[in-house]
Amino acid sequence: MVPKFSVRRLDQCLNIDDFRQLAERKLPSPVYHFLVGGAEDEVTLGRNMAAFEDYDLVPNYMVGVDKVDASTEVLGQKLEWPVFCSPTGITRLFHPGGEVAVARAAGKTGTAYTLSAAATASIEEVAAAGAGPKFFQIYFFKDPGLTEEFVSRCRAANYPALMATVDTPVAGNRERDVRTGMMVQPRLTLSGLISFATHFGWSLRMLTGAKISFPNFADRMAASGDDSQNAAEYMGSQMDSSVNWDTAAKLVELWGGPFALKGILSVEDAKRAVDIGVSAIVVSNHGGRQFDGAPAAVDRIAPIVDAVGDRAEVILDGGVRRGSHVLKAIALGAKACMIGRPFIYGLASGGEAGVDRALGLLRAEVERAMALSGCRTLADLDRSRVVSRRPNAS
Repeated sequence: MVPKFSVRRLDQCLNIDDFRQLAERKLPSPVYHFLVGGAEDEVTLGRNMAAFEDYDLVPNYMVGVDKVDASTEVLGQKLEWPVFCSPTGITRLFHPGGEVAVARAAGKTGTAYTLSAAATASIEEVAAAGAGPKFFQIYFFKDPGLTEEFVSRCRAANYPALMATVDTPVAGNRERDVRTGMMVQPRLTLSGLISFATHFGWSLRMLTGAKISFPNFADRMAASGDDSQNAAEYMGSQMDSSVNWDTAAKLVELWGGPFALKGILSVEDAKRAVDIGVSAIVVSNHGGRQFDGAPAAVDRIAPIVDAVGDRAEVILDGGVRRGSHVLKAIALGAKACMIGRPFIYGLASGGEAGVDRALGLLRAEVERAMALSGCRTLADLDRSRVVSRRPNAS
């Protein structure tokens, strides 16, 4: 058991869990629990991370690892290392730098950033932030005009790829948020209010900074003439639980470029996805925030890769906290991994500088793990290097 060390400053953070500890210190309790929590009993949330311990990576030595190349290509974009940023909504809740700060940090560390439709920065703002590639995550909306507007704006802002999330037909049952009052209409408890009052740094930044808003929906809401809803309620009202594969195929065709479906866990869905022409499949359970009881994302990589072959890239989203986790996912067949909470921990800990440090440390872990396991390039990783502690798992 690794001993736990107290972390109070950004320069004391040596791994992703250190950033989590520092974020817990800096965020009011309801905001922190909103970040780390999952759905219902949080079994899937826990399994996402724990499942990596069920796989060991067998090293090869004496292969000359004085230079390792961790680069890969995802959705037509060259990345310097095989990890990029997942879409996260309401990012300015954790630090005023929000999505723009994360996008800049991602570019500096040689990787891509995925902007959420539920972002607190606009499509155009993030497109101009930093040098790295930007992807855009979209939901299936009831209003086709809203979908068409987002597609048009992404084209105009030169986003190279679109990513549609499929695992949100309804909102997950996040009981932590109910208990802390962090809901669409906040209902904070007395202890929550005290926590806000005693986290002076966070509260001061929120009070003196620009109001948190959802600019990507602003024009559409104004055009509707309905001022009875806030932006979060409007977004919720637009989620289409009647979506089907025909809907997805139309969006793939409308976009006409590199396209990923995020939230795929079954072989059947993976096969349907490649049949409608997607470029990539993101194997994900929404960070354990939707259906509690879904399998760990890493456990679904091998069967989905076997099912789709080279017809689509397979990307892992969920549970990555160490560089060795990344290598295990790639050895199982993933092209790259996505992370969400890890960079938010960095953002909450120290703004853009915190994200810089979190991503930089994780990249260093990936490259160190490659050298220690005898991998000069990612092509050296395959299933012959993986030992499963659950050989009969399906």
